[in-house]
Amino acid sequence: MANLRAIFKHPEDLFPLVKLKLAARQAEKQIPAEPHWAFCYSMLHKVSRSFALVIQQLDTDLRDAVCIFYLVLRALDTVAMLFTLLLFKIFYVVIAADNFENLHGAFHSTAEDDTSIEAEVKVPILMAFHQHIYNSEWHFSCGTKEYKVLMDEFHHVSVAFLELGKGYQEAIENITMRMGEGMAKFICKEVESVDDYDEYCHYVAGLVGLGLSKLFHASGKEDLASDSISNSMGLFLQKTNIIRDYLEDINEIPKSRMFWPREIWSKYANKLEDLKYEENSVKSVHCLNDMVTNALTHVEDCLKYMHALRDPAIFRFCAIPQIMAIGTLALCYNNIQVFRGVVKMRRGLTAKVIDRTKTMSDVYGAFYDFSLMLKSKVDDADPNARKSKDNLEKILKLCRNSGALGQRNSYIIQSKPRYNATMIAAIFVIIAILLAYLSANRPTYMCELGSWHFYEANNVPLCTEPHFLFMVPGFKHHVLKCRQ
Repeated sequence: MANLRAIFKHPEDLFPLVKLKLAARQAEKQIPAEPHWAFCYSMLHKVSRSFALVIQQLDTDLRDAVCIFYLVLRALDTVAMLFTLLLFKIFYVVIAADNFENLHGAFHSTAEDDTSIEAEVKVPILMAFHQHIYNSEWHFSCGTKEYKVLMDEFHHVSVAFLELGKGYQEAIENITMRMGEGMAKFICKEVESVDDYDEYCHYVAGLVGLGLSKLFHASGKEDLASDSISNSMGLFLQKTNIIRDYLEDINEIPKSRMFWPREIWSKYANKLEDLKYEENSVKSVHCLNDMVTNALTHVEDCLKYMHALRDPAIFRFCAIPQIMAIGTLALCYNNIQVFRGVVKMRRGLTAKVIDRTKTMSDVYGAFYDFSLMLKSKVDDADPNARKSKDNLEKILKLCRNSGALGQRNSYIIQSKPRYNATMIAAIFVIIAILLAYLSANRPTYMCELGSWHFYEANNVPLCTEPHFLFMVPGFKHHVLKCRQ
């Protein structure tokens, strides 16, 4: 029902949503026949539908390598999460204790068991995981739901890995080794400083960026990108996820580890969980804005990385998540809802990003629009207002200097429906007919709706009627329809 209401508010989302649905169905049909590859691609769809869709942009050889790379790292992460599952066991032991003395004894003995498991089982597996991927008989039972299946049937991943080209294998092995070492390091280490935060994000995401750069280079389609800008690609995505998922992570049972650095949040609260309480709303938003401002420092490197890509398929594979990240930060900035519920880009806007992102002009346009949106939300009373504006102005200047803004697609749209209810109902009927044709595998042709661009010109509005952007609380700006 929520999706239906969103379409009535944003009818221009309808065709991109349908195209996204068609692409998702097509991706599911492309699962290979070989048992090990069928397992890998089926598992990819289960653990990440969005990644399974974006990966379809790539040619077959590179797509296979990236699929295996992703599953290997998800398996590695499942081992790393074993600590959380053990804490869950401790939690229930504590609940079951019938008095304080029993509680203390139960916790103490279980904690000792946990420490033993950490030292004797988990760390060696993390450190040696890059060797296990060469062993088609190795598996380690842990995790839950689809992740348990992945770990129990990991031999399928190993068999597929062994069929990859040597260049792909070496890249995956190297990154898996480095990530395993990093995860082992952070099992007991807390994220205290911003340097710790950057180091943790490097191990869990920056190395993914380095690994993908190595895979792109091994495919012969791209030059090898520098480690620094490859790292920034991963850090920008990871920091966005950490910011967006605050409430989900802080409320998780068993309690999840948090990775907001103490150096930042301690300026605004005594405990990280205090940020979710209503009485701390002002401080919470200031802390949130500090975190977003930190994430924005990676944008310049990300734009450099994407600008250097030559292969259109690899470009789209890299660009779509980056646009999603800057869009998510634009929604999160100065938004108390991060501490109250779920903040994410609506599905229709996600479909637009996937549908429209084809060239670097589209990337510059998206980063320009979302950065402008961010800049207009900066409150001068915020302690980091100056730093936020400086970071955003750097991004805006890069986009302006690209000379590509006039050629861009835009994701800033009007919020008032342009069609009446009868017309929208008719569109739904047409879409239903199109979906019926799908079952017969008939080709379908889609058209694009008009684009909306977001402008600033000496702070003078370019139209007389105000519209809201994404229905973000407390934010509105003028937009101008440039073509249809």
